[in-house]
This record gives sequence, C-alpha cells and structure tokens, in this order.
Amino acid sequence: MATKTVGVIGLGSMGMGAAKSCIKAGLATYGADLNEKALEQLQQAGAAAVSKDARDFADKLDALIILVVNANQVKTVLFGNGDECLASKLKANTPVMVSSTISAKDAKEINAKLNEYGLLMLDAPVSGGAAKANLGEMTVMAAGEQKTFDLLKDVLDAVAAKVYNIGSEIGLGATVKIIHQLLAGVHIAAGAEAMAMAAKAGIPLDVMYDVVTHAAGNSWMFENRMKHVVDGDYTPLSAVNIFVKDLGLVSDTAKELHFPIPLASTALTMFTNASNAGYGLEDDSAVIKSFAGITLPTKKD
Repeated sequence: MATKTVGVIGLGSMGMGAAKSCIKAGLATYGADLNEKALEQLQQAGAAAVSKDARDFADKLDALIILVVNANQVKTVLFGNGDECLASKLKANTPVMVSSTISAKDAKEINAKLNEYGLLMLDAPVSGGAAKANLGEMTVMAAGEQKTFDLLKDVLDAVAAKVYNIGSEIGLGATVKIIHQLLAGVHIAAGAEAMAMAAKAGIPLDVMYDVVTHAAGNSWMFENRMKHVVDGDYTPLSAVNIFVKDLGLVSDTAKELHFPIPLASTALTMFTNASNAGYGLEDDSAVIKSFAGITLPTKKD
C-alpha cells in the first residue's frame, strides 16, 4: 500500500527538513507546530496544509512522523485532549513514526497506548542534523513490526539515506539512539575542551580547527560543531539543553543496565554547567562557554 499523504508534527530543524523531503518526494505533506513562522515556511515550501493542531488534518493522513523534543511532548501530541485526542482521529492502522529521542520505557508506553487506538508504531529515532534532514538523507534507527516498515516505505525513502531495522521489539530503536547520543555528547564536550585549551594557550582557534580536521583527532561532531565556535555563531540547530536531556537519558539507561559511563557522566556535567550558566538555549557547541579564563571568537557581521 503506497503512502500518499503524511503528517509531520514538530517543525524544528530536523522536522522541517523531513517535511520538505517528503514534499520533494511527491507526498502530500501536512505540518503541525506551535511556531507560526515554521508553519509559514512549510506552507511556502509546498505543504498541502499546516496547522497548530494536527487534528485538523488527521483524517487525511496515511502516515505520521513525530519529531518533537521529548517523550512528554510525544504523549501530549498523541493523547492530549482526552477523548478528542489526535490518536482517536487517525484512521485505523495508520503507522506512527516516533522519531524523537526518548527512553525505551517511554517508547513501549507510547506503543501500548497507540495499539489501544488501533494504530501502529515505528520506534524510529533519527540522526544526521539539519543538513542531512534537508537533503532527505537522515539515518533512521528503527524497531517495529515488518508491516509497519512496509507501510512507511515511501516516507522512509523520502527522509532517509540509511534505515536500520534493529528488530521488532519497540524500544530497541530508542536504545540505539541513546547509545549514539552518548558518543555525540562526549565528542562535542571533548571538542569543546580541546578548543578551550587551545584558546587558553593562545592558539588561534581557526588554526586549531584546521589542524584537527586534517588529522587523526577529528570527528564528525568536532568538524561540525567546533566550526560554530570558530565562527562565533551559536544559533541553535541543536541546543545545549537538548544534550542535557539526551545525556540524562544515557545516564538513566546506564543505571537500568548497571553499567558505568564515566565519560558520558562528565559530558552531562559539562552541558548541565553550561545550561546553568545561561547558555541552555544556544547551540550545543556553547558548552565551551562554561570554561573560564578564555576568549572566544565573536560572530562577524
């Protein structure tokens, strides 16, 4: 069964990219967000319709993607408003692709609730950043029944360059993403520490950046995020507070597994310090601002 219409809820940097990719793929795409500017942007990109309330177009959807910030938002989007909730308005057997970074426990709870409404869930967190989302080249790490993958094939083809089928058990996708975020958070924190040390030593950060990105110490996160530091541009594509949340999920998962995470724990402390210092809504590279005694580049006009 081909998917012809898809709704995207959450039009941040990733959700907007996913929605635009669906439009480019020829899917009739509906978007929902509380941000009016995001709605206008998607409408101008060719959306079939946009609204602050996805219930306005729920009955038109063959599939739904949710890309909001956390599990509480996912639950509110789907099950808020009681008997008049979005889940109750969707057609039976509509596949719901939950792509927010959430815990395995929350993924299982959301799946159980969706099943009560006769809906299918793909536990499908994503990675790749705004750039990959805009190109329709995200990485999707997903778990769910094969029929749910099949129903979402057109959507997955539109938004992803690589789709990993982790297994049928809901929660596996969420766990893979959490482990991935352990690495991402540690890489950003380590990159910030290195660049802060360079600043303290009086080394021009553009030179340090160039050296690292042409040497063995480089990583994708260093190359991407430390460029923001060099440019003095902390416009949030992914904010410090997102990694406070995500590394908190890493910590919670590690506790459940009775598994030590010394590096991730340190990274969580660094991001929490940066948030506490007032940088929580800035780009996650702003974790470098929590280091005292250094002078950082400023944004050029």
